[in-house]
Amino acid sequence: MRTARTAAALIAVIALAAGCSSSGGKDSEDSASGSSGGKAAGTPRLKIAMVTHSGEGDTFWDIVQSGAKQAASKDNVEFLYSNDKEANGQAQLVQAAIDKKVDGIVVTLAKPEAMKDVLAKAAQAGIPVVTINSGAEYSKEYGALVHFGQDESVAGEAVGEELNGRGLKKAVCVIHEQGNVSLEQRCAGVKKTFKGSLENLNVDGTNAPASQSSIEAKLQATADIDAVVTLGAPVAAIAVKAKEDAGSKAEIATFDLNAEVVKRLKAKEVGFAVDQQPYLQGYEAIDELWLYQTNGNVLGGGQTVLTGPAIVTEKDVPQLEKYTARGTR
Repeated sequence: MRTARTAAALIAVIALAAGCSSSGGKDSEDSASGSSGGKAAGTPRLKIAMVTHSGEGDTFWDIVQSGAKQAASKDNVEFLYSNDKEANGQAQLVQAAIDKKVDGIVVTLAKPEAMKDVLAKAAQAGIPVVTINSGAEYSKEYGALVHFGQDESVAGEAVGEELNGRGLKKAVCVIHEQGNVSLEQRCAGVKKTFKGSLENLNVDGTNAPASQSSIEAKLQATADIDAVVTLGAPVAAIAVKAKEDAGSKAEIATFDLNAEVVKRLKAKEVGFAVDQQPYLQGYEAIDELWLYQTNGNVLGGGQTVLTGPAIVTEKDVPQLEKYTARGTR
């Protein structure tokens, strides 16, 4: 928990820095839409690519892109986004970015081994790399300047403690992308601190009906499950419906936020959520590459720059609603 408090303190520092920049708040929104007449940085135009492992329909990455686009607008950066849920496809997209001779690459390391060789090629081409969201422990080894994200194990441990505090005894942890190291770390973290029993359930997060059927079947087959932990906001909504159809009384908890999760927190259909602030991951990644290219700066001192975790509940809804409505939380 001391580590979690340290993470929370770093979140506050990062959020304050973003809030105090010339592109923060309402002025930032106006500038991004071109309505304020704000000007981008006077530094040379850069081209930065972001390549993620996102599957179709995952709103988490919309929020990441929202932050990245805001930073790109401020920093006079042409922002190029692409994604592929398959590791080999993601590696090919990184190679395409290298071939375009971009000035920087932001990449996720959900399945790190598949990215090792292509990131070595980026280094050989002199293209700086920043990693976000997943695979923090591989970031430095693969030559990245810095990693922005949460410590997945610590986040999982925080969820386990929260489940204990709610008196829950039997949980299922729903992994929506098999083989994703970060998702596996989350479930392992939950299991480490949760005093009850925990079982993992693999589903296909890109197939909502099949995922719902799998969760529903599990709840029907094991009636004493009293907690379902999902690892992404879209899966939380699926779990709520599965719970209803199964006639279960299990509490739903989830990693990550979006407007739908906040709505369900308000309705008490989701007990709590873990916020890793994806907007910051996108924003800080682009900003770091701009700072590096224009001023030689590197954030983090060789350590992961933490953007989470933070546990949010229905008490946080009034503040969160306005941010999720505009796609920044």
